[in-house]
Amino acid sequence: MAEENSTITFTVKEYTDRMVRVREIIQAHKLDALLIDQTEFMAYFTGFSVSENMYRACLIPAVGEPVVMFRAIDMGPFTEGSWLGAGNAVTFADWEDPIQVLAGIVRQRGWESGRIGIDEASYCMPVARYRQLTNALPNAQFIDVSGQIQLVRTIKSSQEIEYIRHASGLADQAMAELVVRAQGREMSARKAAAIAHQVFMDRGGDTSRAGIITTGRGDDFLHGNLHDANVEDGDILHIELLPFYRGYSARLMRPCIRGEHPERLAQARKLISIQDQQFAQMRPGVKASVVDAVARNGIKDAKLRGEFPNITGYTVGYFPLSTPHTSDFTRVFHPGSDWVLEAGMTFHMYLSASGLAFSETVLVTDTGVELLTRAPRQAHVI
Repeated sequence: MAEENSTITFTVKEYTDRMVRVREIIQAHKLDALLIDQTEFMAYFTGFSVSENMYRACLIPAVGEPVVMFRAIDMGPFTEGSWLGAGNAVTFADWEDPIQVLAGIVRQRGWESGRIGIDEASYCMPVARYRQLTNALPNAQFIDVSGQIQLVRTIKSSQEIEYIRHASGLADQAMAELVVRAQGREMSARKAAAIAHQVFMDRGGDTSRAGIITTGRGDDFLHGNLHDANVEDGDILHIELLPFYRGYSARLMRPCIRGEHPERLAQARKLISIQDQQFAQMRPGVKASVVDAVARNGIKDAKLRGEFPNITGYTVGYFPLSTPHTSDFTRVFHPGSDWVLEAGMTFHMYLSASGLAFSETVLVTDTGVELLTRAPRQAHVI
């Protein structure tokens, strides 16, 4: 185990507390070891994450310290960022087969005939790799624990909340800068993205994309493309900002309308009012479907849109650069969501209609909900 140092994202105690929680899964399934390979989970439990150009993984035993397997070229980032030490690492040369190296670790630890937990839903465990692993360890029992590891991450620690709070502040600052710089000059989605990214980088954010900045049209614009054309009178510039700080992300959506258009501003105020009612329902013990219904029924009653096929919120937290997941759907808000809110959960809550969208990064507290993003809740006229 590494000594406590300033380069790791959390304290050693926080990482060991996470090990205690994940070992509850290990004990419940009577596992000898748990195999973790998704980037988010590796970072959460080891402090180390790296892209999957070649397979890498972490084995957490029922008793004893974890072992992390990765390319030898990545030993430097591992020792700099992980709470674990070099003694917890097994590295391989680029011409070696990672699965054979992993199988060797399993045999060395005496688990070749044991029960090994595996996440069958992992994006790092395709069918071909799973077959290779089971062929390399024919006497091992592989136990599926998919859907359980991510639940360990749903309640955020105080330090995680501070990282998300810091990212939220970056979003607020970038939004304010965008609105100011859009006044009296031409503005395109690409120009807006450049401004946002500059703010993030200048003020200590991580290297990442700026967010989804596009033209707001209809009801299906949220994942729109980046456009070069300047917004014209009556156009809506949809801005969703995704700043990251130490791997933790916040989300913030606001519409910027070119010119004075009272009917659009009235629609925007209705959306904000509905979302405020939704926030008022968010507190520990409330079922997620109840929170979702407030927004969904409000949109329907106000006749703001016809079809409403998307969710109204999802988990927000750690998003490593190399993950294919740009959103964390561990917990989502929709009509069938039967889970309940707990203090310490963090979410990106959003509503949209007719090219307009508003969202906030929120924290569930003991008594309600705190908005971590604090940009003015309004449609901006530019």
